[in-house]
Amino acid sequence: MPIFSACIEMMFRSLPFCGRFAAVKEAGLDCAEFWGWADRDLAEIREAAQAAGVRITSMCVGTKDPALAAEYGRKALLSPDSGGTLAKVVEESIEAAKYLGVPALIITTGQKRADVPHQEQHGYVVDALRRAAPLFEQSGIVAVLEPLNILCDHKGYFLSSGYEAFDIIREVGSPYVKLLYDIYHQQITEGNLIPNIRANIGLIGHFHAADNPGRHEPGTGEINYKNVFAAIDALGYKGVVGLEYSPTIDDAEALKNTAALAR
Repeated sequence: MPIFSACIEMMFRSLPFCGRFAAVKEAGLDCAEFWGWADRDLAEIREAAQAAGVRITSMCVGTKDPALAAEYGRKALLSPDSGGTLAKVVEESIEAAKYLGVPALIITTGQKRADVPHQEQHGYVVDALRRAAPLFEQSGIVAVLEPLNILCDHKGYFLSSGYEAFDIIREVGSPYVKLLYDIYHQQITEGNLIPNIRANIGLIGHFHAADNPGRHEPGTGEINYKNVFAAIDALGYKGVVGLEYSPTIDDAEALKNTAALAR
């Protein structure tokens, strides 16, 4: 059975942020994840997670430095000199991840540029991740690159294709730079979920799960999550499946129902 992690950016939102860890535990899960760390009190987060007995499994790279944040927001991974900027952001994020005990940091590419050919931007992404790879290797923390769908949620984002994303991970060539395979996003983009997961499981460092349409809990849409979870489990995957969805029912009940699909 996969290890499930609740995304507390999208669940238990009626509670204060740090109160959500206890809610996750009460719902029967031992893991939680969130997006941004740089604008939050890390000491409060660590205390709340530890008190609840919840492990934090992933968060996004970021920085508390406003100038660096603006530079990274402008360049993302899609400029010839993105590598240096990303490395600075990663260094700071790794320290935050170590403090919180987080094993994976999420990286996104940024918005596609109209002034540069696609393949050239592809190369910038590879170069930036190669520059950051030694930092992850030295820390033992894994970078997970996330493709996003551009049909429903993230119009203009550079990396939507799972096929291209796996190519990027292969080209980077580091065991500490892997893919975040978001089942919801890749269902929208190309489908063929189970064959693509089977063919590339060694390159996947983290999963996200939500159903389509609507980005709600598994069981509300077109994805056969019982089969998808069984396929992931049969491959011997020992990592985490992040539950990144907006529940249509009580949050705790939605989490319990999702876990039941993997039994």
